[in-house]
Amino acid sequence: MSKRAAALCGAVAVLAGTLSAAPAQAGAAAPAPAAHLTWKTCGTTDYPTLQCASLKVPLDHARPDGRQITLALSRVPHTAPAYQGPLLVNPGGPGGSGLTLAGFVASSLPKSVAAQYDVIGFDPRGVGRSSPALDCKPGQFAPVRPDSVPATGALEQANLRRATSFAAACGRKYADLLPYMDTVSAVRDMDAIRRALGAPKLNYFGYSYGTYLGAVYAKLHPERVRRLVLDSIVDPTGVWYDDNLTQDLAFNDRHRALMAWIAKYDATYHLGTDPARVEAKWYAMRAALAKKPAGGKVGASELEDTFIPGGYYNGYWPYLAEAFAAYATKKDTAPLVEAYENFGAVDASGDNGYSVYTAVQCRDASWPRDWRQWRKDNWAVYEKAPFMAWNNAWYNAPCAFWPATARRPVHVANAELPPVLLFQATNDAATPYRGGATVHRLLARSSLVVEQGGGNHGITLSGNACLDRYLSAYLASGTVPRGRGPVDAVCAALPDPKPLGTKEASSGSRGSALHGLLGFRG
Repeated sequence: MSKRAAALCGAVAVLAGTLSAAPAQAGAAAPAPAAHLTWKTCGTTDYPTLQCASLKVPLDHARPDGRQITLALSRVPHTAPAYQGPLLVNPGGPGGSGLTLAGFVASSLPKSVAAQYDVIGFDPRGVGRSSPALDCKPGQFAPVRPDSVPATGALEQANLRRATSFAAACGRKYADLLPYMDTVSAVRDMDAIRRALGAPKLNYFGYSYGTYLGAVYAKLHPERVRRLVLDSIVDPTGVWYDDNLTQDLAFNDRHRALMAWIAKYDATYHLGTDPARVEAKWYAMRAALAKKPAGGKVGASELEDTFIPGGYYNGYWPYLAEAFAAYATKKDTAPLVEAYENFGAVDASGDNGYSVYTAVQCRDASWPRDWRQWRKDNWAVYEKAPFMAWNNAWYNAPCAFWPATARRPVHVANAELPPVLLFQATNDAATPYRGGATVHRLLARSSLVVEQGGGNHGITLSGNACLDRYLSAYLASGTVPRGRGPVDAVCAALPDPKPLGTKEASSGSRGSALHGLLGFRG
């Protein structure tokens, strides 16, 4: 729910070249004629070689001559004589913009490896600079929202009104689009990108939800996959209701890991040395904010929004700890409001991301339509894992009332692929470890690299040299590790951060840059 990194493709109209399209594939439903891509410079200070283009694709791929929508694309062109084709990258979500991610990936890989690929980013249908871009109900997360925990009937009804009104607003504004906002349609778009690039096969690198997107592409088009990298892996057997309930348990564990980290540095934060007592102080802060929001902005629900990113990336822990300590020890609300604005507040791009998130997840698979089922399941989870249970439930609750009918999830089991490389941290909260193990089992020729003890979500190109060596070797030559057990290779996790201002504190610039692009909830 953070402010996602803006996609900085400018409007400088300098022609950078065109790519001829591949011929259309034969089949029962012939795709639209492949398009030419006109690339224009849109470089930024960080990524000066970035180029941008747009591609028209059918809204309904079963009707290639029907209504067209536009996808925004980016690329960092290859520079080496040995060209390995396009490497399509996706940051997850659903709802994440991939335009800037292309620049990040190209600059973070070893130069000799990145130079062999056209690194291609894209805004999936409905996202960011693609058109039309969804925004069902601007300001859906404007503070102060009702307390997420429905301890009274009035609170439950207030939260239900928010969920139902959001679903209804999406139906009113986008009735013509919602039936085509789903993972399979996005996969068809990816194949249209491949054809427009003139590539017989795709290389693909996806984080988070992007792992499901990649696995579905591989299922529908196994003969068009050259290399496939999946980092922080969605459990495809729980799409999406069960996956969200599983998340709640894992996020509670990560929140407790943060509480233990704060207790370890009691000399800095003065919140106590017992993690359980530190956690009790956090919930006392939550209760106080439910009665009197900090700065008129940070109530109980906004506090959860602020701390949930700490479950994705421990580089945020020092900032969250300082905000917590300032409030709990000095009743100073300013650092907490600043932390909310940095990590929890939702801007216009966040409204767009949430609109696409709900549109895709609610369409991808069936969700319970009887609210009593949600109430029963989420109270059961809350009893074990209170930190995020109800916040996450309300985030997804529009799916109980969604105006478009649901598809069936794609069974991604696949024995037709070349070697595939998987990365998974053992303590990842957003996509718990079971997802990586499941996909490793379902993809017959996959290799699983595990970050032992790691709790971050999105672990390659984030500072762990061991993981990045496996990634680079695979992209350079197709080499994958092969172990004898359920895991093919193990890398130790990076150490947790130090408090701000200490001699050992590290900026973690690569990790922060990556997680700014991946965003949260994906």
